[in-house]
Amino acid sequence: MFVAVVPPEGAVEDLDGFLEVRRGAADFRWTSADQWHLTLAFMADLAERKLDDLVARLGRAAARRHPMACRFAGGGAFPNAARAKVLWAGVETDDPVELSRLATGCRAAASKAGAPVDGQRFRGHLTLARIGHPVEATRWVRLLDGYRGPEWTIDRIALVESHLGEGPRRRPRHEVLETFDLGATG
Repeated sequence: MFVAVVPPEGAVEDLDGFLEVRRGAADFRWTSADQWHLTLAFMADLAERKLDDLVARLGRAAARRHPMACRFAGGGAFPNAARAKVLWAGVETDDPVELSRLATGCRAAASKAGAPVDGQRFRGHLTLARIGHPVEATRWVRLLDGYRGPEWTIDRIALVESHLGEGPRRRPRHEVLETFDLGATG
């Protein structure tokens, strides 16, 4: 399971169009645009009996945060451009502290509900491709640095269950279990 921001169709189409003519230039495992999301918290496992508690806690965490303007802009590689294993698009917001607090709140909610979370420092990004062995990807990072997509608003988050191997070409199938509006008071 994971908690994520699911970008709107227009933002996905714009970035997908930018990448479409370039994908053939590299032997990467490109992620599917219909599954693009900004992961806020990743949970390897959650007992079914703890799901209601998690949903309640995520609702409260979302209510404490406010909507923010966002766009995909720039990019990078993990662990770095010289030895890239993952190519990603950057996420630019009008309030990066608020986005970080949103991720922290989601991770805290998951942890308190009994779901161990990935402890890596949050870095807002959208995974575009995975690479089987480390490659020099500086030119890809430079290409992404020139990209600035349309602005959109992060106004909700989603709790998503990943069903491994059940999607097309044995990729994961994602199922949104619940959505939570940011700043919701009810």
